[in-house]
Amino acid sequence: MASSEKNLSDVSINQSQDLSRNKFGIVVAEWNEQVTESLYSGAYQTLTNAGASRDNIERMNVPGTFELSLGGQWMAERSDIDAVICLGCVIQGETRHFDFICEAVANGITNVSLKYNKPVIFGVLTTDNMKQALDRAGGKHGNKGDEAAATAIKMLEVKF
Repeated sequence: MASSEKNLSDVSINQSQDLSRNKFGIVVAEWNEQVTESLYSGAYQTLTNAGASRDNIERMNVPGTFELSLGGQWMAERSDIDAVICLGCVIQGETRHFDFICEAVANGITNVSLKYNKPVIFGVLTTDNMKQALDRAGGKHGNKGDEAAATAIKMLEVKF
């Protein structure tokens, strides 16, 4: 279903495991900060509501969405991190820069996940404009950060 018709915060987490011992890394792009801070808040809240310990959620800031892949790798290579959530926002501009960044980040995050055999979650908004981004970062379509955190939790449950 297209996100324009779905509330991204409408996720169910029926995990059977205790998350209090799992450690989560959240990598947040500083570019489009108004959006990414809201994504972070959603992810953090979803993790703690599901039982993750606040002490076991570690944040790393990177300059922009392109840098999420390397930041995610730095988190994923740590043996004490069980899952990584990468949060960013790319807004379409007048050039093809948008396409190159989105493709590179999607491939980079996927590669990191496969390389380290742990969940590295793509929580990146790729929107046409700022209004769409805000609508998906705590606005009328919910919060992609919630969805990214729920995905990390579900992937940990699948693994165990």
